[in-house]
Amino acid sequence: MTDALKRLSEEGVAIWLDDLSRKRITSGNLAELIDQQHVVGVTTNPTIFQKAISQGDGYDQQLSDLAARKVTVEEAIRMITTADVRDAADILRPVFDATNGQDGRVSIEVDPRLAHNTKATVAEARQLAWLVDRPNALIKIPATEAGLPAIAETIGNGISVNVTLIFSLERYRKVMDAYLSGLEKARERGLDLSEIQSVASFFVSRVDTEVDKRLDGIGTDEAKALRGKAAVANARLAYQAYEEVFGSERWSALENAGANRQRPLWASTGVKDPAYPDTMYVTELVAPNTVNTMPEATLEAVEDHGEIRGNTVSGTYEQARADLDALERLGIAYDDVVQVLEDEGVDKFEASWNDLLKSTQAELERLAPSEG
Repeated sequence: MTDALKRLSEEGVAIWLDDLSRKRITSGNLAELIDQQHVVGVTTNPTIFQKAISQGDGYDQQLSDLAARKVTVEEAIRMITTADVRDAADILRPVFDATNGQDGRVSIEVDPRLAHNTKATVAEARQLAWLVDRPNALIKIPATEAGLPAIAETIGNGISVNVTLIFSLERYRKVMDAYLSGLEKARERGLDLSEIQSVASFFVSRVDTEVDKRLDGIGTDEAKALRGKAAVANARLAYQAYEEVFGSERWSALENAGANRQRPLWASTGVKDPAYPDTMYVTELVAPNTVNTMPEATLEAVEDHGEIRGNTVSGTYEQARADLDALERLGIAYDDVVQVLEDEGVDKFEASWNDLLKSTQAELERLAPSEG
């Protein structure tokens, strides 16, 4: 059997796992994935933590201690999630050291309820970086309008950032601009640019989910022929934008000062439509200096039957643009699609956070010591 994951890594794609739980850490499963399946990073989000904490008894001891101390539910969540991220960061530390800080990273997200509050997001990012206290942590900040200046300021403080919830090409360019602005601030403050890393998480599958729904509503043969093309086209054009920005003179000046490129990270790469190959958002987005964060099912699918055909992004930009233009001609407005997806993305993470608050509160009450 060909080692598709190894081949993917050799093509310059860093394989990250889009999942984390205490069981994954304590059972040795995360260490095994790193050792045997070329996993070199981990991403988390509110939905992942909500699922982890609500299943099994892996958190009972810590929750019991927190309940005895009568901490607030917000503090309990912060203690629990940062503990997992710290432990995962320690497991990934050898990868971090071997890749000179590029990989071996673990991401943790700011409270999604702050997505439209710049000042609070910066404060939260600083607090999370302090709480996790690991050089290989990435603080996740959503790419909302309010998030952009927060990204620049956080990078300017020397904190490494994973920018999340990017759907549109225009917003992605603003994210890269915020990263460069942040590096320029960091340089002015005398910080070591070589120690700052960032990835830009460009969401993939959700684009097809939204566009395909609209195509099905149109129902013509022309519309049907465009199903499953929008997400890959959008991501490939994002890579074209990445090449342009990181080929600019502005970037060269920062690179000469020791700065690292902000790599595009393909997120939401689990295929949701069974009509499509389950490895599609991996095999069709192979390009150097990228990250693909996968749910475990996608990781296993790629390992089992993924066909890695070399770089599948370079040379595709003309076709990608043609596919998006064809959608516009059918009346599917790109700007509307990406705005709907951003709004939904923020709402979904906020809903997961609220679920996490509720389930953690219930656990704290269940485990609270009887008075006396």
